[in-house]
Amino acid sequence: MQTEKELFDLIKETYPMNPRHDFVSATDTKLRQSAKNLSKKRKIKRASIASFGAALCALVISWIFFFNGSNMLKTTFFSIENNASPLVKEQKPVIFIYQTHSWESFIPEINITDPVEAVDSSTNIILVGKRLSKALNENGVNTIQDQSDILGILKERGLTADNAYVVSKDFVKSVLGKHKSIKMAFDIHRDSSRRKVTTIKIHGKEYARIVFVISSSNNHYKENLHFAKLIHEKLEKMYPGLSRGVLSKSNEDNLQNTYNQDLLGKSALIEIGGVDNTLDEEYRSADALAKVMKEILTEEQLNN
Repeated sequence: MQTEKELFDLIKETYPMNPRHDFVSATDTKLRQSAKNLSKKRKIKRASIASFGAALCALVISWIFFFNGSNMLKTTFFSIENNASPLVKEQKPVIFIYQTHSWESFIPEINITDPVEAVDSSTNIILVGKRLSKALNENGVNTIQDQSDILGILKERGLTADNAYVVSKDFVKSVLGKHKSIKMAFDIHRDSSRRKVTTIKIHGKEYARIVFVISSSNNHYKENLHFAKLIHEKLEKMYPGLSRGVLSKSNEDNLQNTYNQDLLGKSALIEIGGVDNTLDEEYRSADALAKVMKEILTEEQLNN
């Protein structure tokens, strides 16, 4: 019986492996043609990709310039920037906002001339506190705002305006008891000073100037004073001249002068503007204050 080697040798002898010249020539022609076809397909594919890329680029440019795409991009980037803040994920309230003198209003908004009459049950400082709360929330800082009509409550109880802090103190205690996450409390007012003192122009727009009032008649005085100075310094850096500074007040015989700041460290009475300011001016300052507070809280988190 023949071995495998013998069979292979026999096949080679019987069928010599020397292809004919015409076979080699035909095969070479076919291979060259196949190579050309393959190269052509690759070029077409590259051209198609390039054409698609150019068309896509033109479409994006048209969308940006002619279909308001730039605004959408700005909104998207702004949203990403905000969402990057660690404060955005904080669902619990951090700041409590209230208005002890809720009736304080503004001459230009209620069509009067006498500053003493700048009092209103609806167009008042509560709107400024509301704007500040909204701006803080939009900046990723969760807040609670009390919108109680303190003057109405005083009338119901037969009390005078001198007892306003007795009423607002109850609200502050209640909120702090329910929300242990609150780190700061702002009592928002407007000053009785006139426009020349309470207004400043920044980048061509009128702002209501801000002043911080701190009571020295309580155990949190040093902490509150340091906190108010920090906000003042940040405001000066971002909005030069917007802050009028920090005022310390003391009257040991009058507990009202604690301004509820004995209840929580990092508390402040904040006067935004004065009797002659408009709500637009007040709102600009509230928005500016919100941006400053976001920066302060972000730095505080990074340092902890």
